[in-house]
Amino acid sequence: MHKDINFDFRCAADRKSIILLSGRSELKMGNKVLKNRILVWNDEFDGNKLDETKWGFRDYFWGKRSPTFTHEGVYVDGESNLHIDMVKKGDDYFSAQLQTGSLTFDGPKDDKGFWPFAKYEKPKFMHKFGYYECRCKIPKNDGWHAAFWLQAPGIGCHPDPKYGGVEVDIMESYRKPKEGNMICGCGWNGYGKDSTWYGHAAFPYVETSDGWHTYVVDWSEEGYVFYADGNVVSRQMAPRCAVSHVDQFILLTTECHGYNRIFGNESADAGLAGSADVWSGKPVEALEHAVLPDEFVVDYVRVFDRI
Repeated sequence: MHKDINFDFRCAADRKSIILLSGRSELKMGNKVLKNRILVWNDEFDGNKLDETKWGFRDYFWGKRSPTFTHEGVYVDGESNLHIDMVKKGDDYFSAQLQTGSLTFDGPKDDKGFWPFAKYEKPKFMHKFGYYECRCKIPKNDGWHAAFWLQAPGIGCHPDPKYGGVEVDIMESYRKPKEGNMICGCGWNGYGKDSTWYGHAAFPYVETSDGWHTYVVDWSEEGYVFYADGNVVSRQMAPRCAVSHVDQFILLTTECHGYNRIFGNESADAGLAGSADVWSGKPVEALEHAVLPDEFVVDYVRVFDRI
């Protein structure tokens, strides 16, 4: 077990959380020390099996079963790492999306319900505000990408994103193969014509000696501060940026491009325009040249609050 952790964990029985102990309650982020932090949720991916009390699979998108999301290629390696592999079957490509909650309109529709929403699933973990951190290795091939992000179950279902929630993309890698950039950013008011985006901030992907990178968002009532490998890469603050005041869930996702028209051979606008068949696409040509195995590897995910 290689965990490079500079603090110890101790459970606090009276508050169902984990307090940082190292003589001080502090967290080191690059050269910056963040003081008075308490760990409220984490997955170190110990053992040899995905902890399904913490994670579920996203299989649907906008109410339709994805032809490319899968439960295959996901494993914990016994050395405290989660792996999400690209899987090829015939001429098709698959990869997994993990989440600690679910979006109201993503799952299969509840035929017994009055409104055309998905069946309610109790979230495994949701939280508001705090410091969300992931240490990971990014996939190498073009044609698919990885992401670490937050989403609200009812995003866009309230006229005020303070109560409807904000999509918070802490890290997305789909620009890396062609541009050498990663992105982060916030969006709100759902995914229709009123969808509003602060704008995705691009920042360079810089190779490290061991391939590991750390991506963070520090979410407060004032806004969102994004970090990559200890450096601030974007500040998206109120009032220009909407700030969620509702609990949101965590996602670790990958996606093979082309099936979903948003990441396909057509423009993003074509997919976001509400196509009756968002899954009408075919795998992009880049996937035909992908060198396998390729994977998104995650060392840990941690969530801290201020004390």
